[in-house]
Amino acid sequence: MASDQPVVIVWFRQDLRLTDNPALIAAAKDRQKILPLYILDDENSGQWKMGAASRWWLHNSLSDLNRRIDGHLCLAKGDALSILEDILRQKKVSAVYWNRCYEPWCIKRDTKIKSTLTDHGIRVKSFNGSLLCEPHLISKKDDTPYKVFTPFYQKGLSEHLPPPLPKPAPTQLKWCKHTIVSLKALNLLPDIKWYQSIKKIWTPGEQEAQKYLNSFLQQGLPDYKKGRDYPAKESTSRLSPYLHFGELSPFQIWHTVQKSMFVQRLETQGAHFLRELGWREFSYYLLYHFPDLPKKNMQPKFNHFPWRDNKRAIIRWQKGQTGYPVVDAGMRELWQTGYMHNRVRMITASFLVKNLLQHWHHGEKWFWDTLVDADLANNSASWQWVAGSGADAAPYFRIFNPVTQGQKFDTQGNYVRRYIPELAALPDKYLHCPWTAPEDVLKSSGVILDDNYPSPMVDLKTSRESALSAFAKIKTDSV
Repeated sequence: MASDQPVVIVWFRQDLRLTDNPALIAAAKDRQKILPLYILDDENSGQWKMGAASRWWLHNSLSDLNRRIDGHLCLAKGDALSILEDILRQKKVSAVYWNRCYEPWCIKRDTKIKSTLTDHGIRVKSFNGSLLCEPHLISKKDDTPYKVFTPFYQKGLSEHLPPPLPKPAPTQLKWCKHTIVSLKALNLLPDIKWYQSIKKIWTPGEQEAQKYLNSFLQQGLPDYKKGRDYPAKESTSRLSPYLHFGELSPFQIWHTVQKSMFVQRLETQGAHFLRELGWREFSYYLLYHFPDLPKKNMQPKFNHFPWRDNKRAIIRWQKGQTGYPVVDAGMRELWQTGYMHNRVRMITASFLVKNLLQHWHHGEKWFWDTLVDADLANNSASWQWVAGSGADAAPYFRIFNPVTQGQKFDTQGNYVRRYIPELAALPDKYLHCPWTAPEDVLKSSGVILDDNYPSPMVDLKTSRESALSAFAKIKTDSV
C-alpha cells in the first residue's frame, strides 16, 4: 500500500550528476520529497547491455553519486517499467522526471513507460540533458536528415548554438529514502579484479569530471589542434567517459571552453575542440535517424563485401600481438586503461577491417566491452566511418599505414615504449618496424622476433592490395 506523503521520482540514467541536470532541477521546483532512482535495465537493453569496462565505471559513478546525496540513491535491477510500477504501489508518486536517452532500445522502452505511467495518472516529464541539440530538431531544407558532417555542423547544429547556459545544482533538496537492492547486488564488478590497472588511471564521478575539464583547459587546449594527433602527449581532453555517463554535461563543456577561448585567446584551438564535440552530436544524430546503425551498413554495397572470418587473427589483434608496434601499443593501452587515444583508435580499426579484412562488427564488439567510454552512437558511427560503410565515411582506399603513422605521430617512440616494454631498447629508427632491424641490433636490444615479440602477421603492401581488390569488386557489383 502506498504511503500518504507524495514524492517525485528522478530517474537517473546517463546523467549521474547534480549540476546542470534538467530533470533534477524540474523536480526541485515541485517542493516535494525526491526519490532518486537508478535502474540497471539489462532486460530491455538486450545485446547492448553495458560491457565490462563500462560496468566498472558505472559502479564507481553510482557510489560517488550516492555519497553526494547522503546515501539516498535507490538502486534497482531489472525491467524498468516493472520496477517503477512496484514503486507506485509502495509510494504516493505524483511525478516522474528523467533526462532522455537516444539509443533505439531506450526510446522504445521509454515511450512505453511514459504512456503507461500517464495512464496511471502520473505526471511524466523528460528533458534533454546530454546533447547540445536534440536530433529531431535538425534537418535539411527538404526535411531529410543530414548524412554529411560538415553541413550538419555548419548549417544544422550551428543554428542552435550556443546552447543554454548550464545551471547550478538545486539546493535544500529533501530526499526520500527507499531501498530495493544494494550497489553490490547489481553485480557490476567481476570476481576477477582485472580492473586494477584501470583503477589507477581513472576516478569516476562528477567532481573528478570537473577536474579533468579544468586540467584540459590549462594543459591540453593550448596545443589541441596539433597535439591531439600525438598519443604520447597530454593534449586530448579524456572527457569522453565523463560525458557518456553524464557526470559532465555538454552545456558545461561548451561554455567553459568558450570562456577559456576568450580568456586565454585560444580561438583556433577552442573552435577545433568544439568541432570535435560536434562529431559526438553527429553520431547521436545518425543513430537517432538511422537506428540500425549498430547493425547494418549505411552504404548497402558493403553488405556484399567479402569479409574474412579469422578468429585467430581477431584474437591477435585484441591482444596486441599483430607485429605492428603502434597497433599493438593501442590494443594494450585499451586493455590496461579502458581507453585508447583517438588517432590510435583509427589506426587499429583500419588495420582490423582493411589489412586483416575482418568485419567491423568484431571491432565494435571488442571496443564495446573494453572501453570505459563505450557509447553506442559514437562506437557504431566511428567503426562505420573507418570501414567506409558509414554515411560520411572515410574513403575505403584510405588505409592507415601503421609504420608511417607510428613514425609520424610517435617519432620518439614514447607511446610504443610505454605499452610495449619488450621493444623499449630498440633505436627509434627500428621501433615501428622491428623486423627491419639487423640481427645484432635486435640482439643488443633484447628483442627476439617470434619469441618475445611477433613478426608482422600480414604484409602491409599485400594486405592493402587485397583490401582494394575486395572494394573494387563491390563497386563493380553495385553498379
